[in-house]
Amino acid sequence: MILTGIFGVFWYEHYSDTIVLPFYRRGNWVLIAVYCVLTAIFFKAYGGFKLGYLKKTDMLYSQLISMVCVNVLTYFLISLIGRDFMKGMPVLIMTFIDFAVLAVWTFATGKIYFLIYPPRRLIILYGSHQAASLVFKMSQRVDKYMICESVSISEDKQHIQQLIMKYEGVIICDIPAEMRNDYIKFCFEHSIRAYIAPKISDIIIRGADDIRLFDTPLLLCRNYGLAFEQRLVKRIFDIAFSIVALVAALPFMLISAAAVKLYDGGPVFYKQKRLTIDGREFYVYKFRSMIVDAEKNGIPQLCSEEDSRITPVGKVLRKFRIDEFPQLLNILQGDMSVVGPRPERPELTSEYEKEMPEFSYRLKVKAGLTGYAQVTGVYDTSPYDKLKMDLMYIENYSLRMDLQIILMTLKTMLFPGKTNAEAEEGVLPPDQHTNRKEENDK
Repeated sequence: MILTGIFGVFWYEHYSDTIVLPFYRRGNWVLIAVYCVLTAIFFKAYGGFKLGYLKKTDMLYSQLISMVCVNVLTYFLISLIGRDFMKGMPVLIMTFIDFAVLAVWTFATGKIYFLIYPPRRLIILYGSHQAASLVFKMSQRVDKYMICESVSISEDKQHIQQLIMKYEGVIICDIPAEMRNDYIKFCFEHSIRAYIAPKISDIIIRGADDIRLFDTPLLLCRNYGLAFEQRLVKRIFDIAFSIVALVAALPFMLISAAAVKLYDGGPVFYKQKRLTIDGREFYVYKFRSMIVDAEKNGIPQLCSEEDSRITPVGKVLRKFRIDEFPQLLNILQGDMSVVGPRPERPELTSEYEKEMPEFSYRLKVKAGLTGYAQVTGVYDTSPYDKLKMDLMYIENYSLRMDLQIILMTLKTMLFPGKTNAEAEEGVLPPDQHTNRKEENDK
């Protein structure tokens, strides 16, 4: 409401009387209401309302980029109404005022929220060393989670239940399904919060449809990826988006192509064999970000953050994801979609499947330029967690979700996280190798 009020003041002060046909009272109100709705939509898409869920800095980033999008759209809307490009300085000043208000609001409400809702005292119930990575991630949010104790599933059941009763919640990670179900029921019975690391089968079940056979409830897992009408809508959207994006990105692509060529005189583009829907092979296009013949021995070599093979131009292209722009051509050709699991190399896919037989599940849809795993995770997210997120996308697909992921990708481009090319390209670090098939069969 504060942001809408600020817009209302700027509208009446700088624009309402200067347009060709000034609005009457209700017309002004409608425009202010439209601004309010746009703000709510972008805040929702970027997570600007997730007070207490996101870190304060992450929420502030989300709100700032939301306001940039809203105010840019609003300027063009005002210019459309005024039938000319209106003066932009008032909108620019309004944006900086919005930034100041949001900064104060975010940190003030964050303080109040954590005074009202202090960190929850938790116990972790684990079955193997795999729980360590989850504990590490949750321990980074000491403002939200306080892990006070851990207990192995090998302990006596009654002893474990007594320990759980001492805390506000329990983290259940990497334990056999039958035992996990017992503890979930125990937590439900005693109204204790439970944080559960899902298995692959859990994600598949979450995407099931609720049906009823007479008086018997059933869950229907269709297990074929996207329905025909979903694929049709997605393909139409892909074509429209890639055409518009190619036009908008053309100046950046020309500059990038010139920079790559001028640096060392080598080829501008780089193509590499990847996998898409149903395991079909295709060549993905990129701007070349490495030296010529980076893999001259023919053996796939994963790059690290400070890989000497990456050129100075390539570092810039990679940081802001500009090297991926030529994949808009892959989308037009039908090999890729705008949103979907990132395409992997056949050689690396084979390596993955030795440790994760379920890895092929992500090939039920086309590979994507961006994906749910890319905007919700970071580059050091384990490949197994990325697989889970890809399956969550497939099982919960909607056009609205695609649009939200595209908006979140813009945030990722403007505020890039730490680069961990090893995890991005798909090799499990030595301490993360585990028999995933055995885990999911339990």
